[in-house]
Amino acid sequence: MALLADLFFQFAILFCVAFGGASALLPEMHRVVVEQKHWLDDATFTHLYAIAQAAPGPNGLVVTLIGWEVAGLPGALAATLGMCLPMSIVIYLLMRHWHRFAGHPVQLAVQMGVAPLAVGLVAAGAFMIGQAAGLAWGGLVLVGLVALLQMHTRLHPLWLIGLGAAAGLLGWV
Repeated sequence: MALLADLFFQFAILFCVAFGGASALLPEMHRVVVEQKHWLDDATFTHLYAIAQAAPGPNGLVVTLIGWEVAGLPGALAATLGMCLPMSIVIYLLMRHWHRFAGHPVQLAVQMGVAPLAVGLVAAGAFMIGQAAGLAWGGLVLVGLVALLQMHTRLHPLWLIGLGAAAGLLGWV
């Protein structure tokens, strides 16, 4: 029971700063789950993240998978509730009053400040996953190429996934 409470509490604390969603929290989630609590090792954490990204649904699915790996179905429920419940309540209460500040300089400042924070957190998460996956130079080049293609073309992401699979089959990454 203490493990379930700890899972709930750790993810509740993490998701209090989830600007950008679960992907933005990957470095801190990794620190807590792998380095601090030793619930998972690097490889398992990376594999669970990859499974969560490959599966349809929200990117927060990684939290459910971590909970499942740590404590089975009760762990999955505890981690998922920790991720969703506390901040859902806070957002519900906040949004009841947020509309009163429409156009106010403080509201605009908060909105402008959160956007770069979310981008930075997501980029840090991507870097951490690349590090944990052991990307070599070929992998880093592929990441850069895919980023450029996404920014400057309208290629469907499935083509880019195929590009990554082909690079892997050819032993380039």
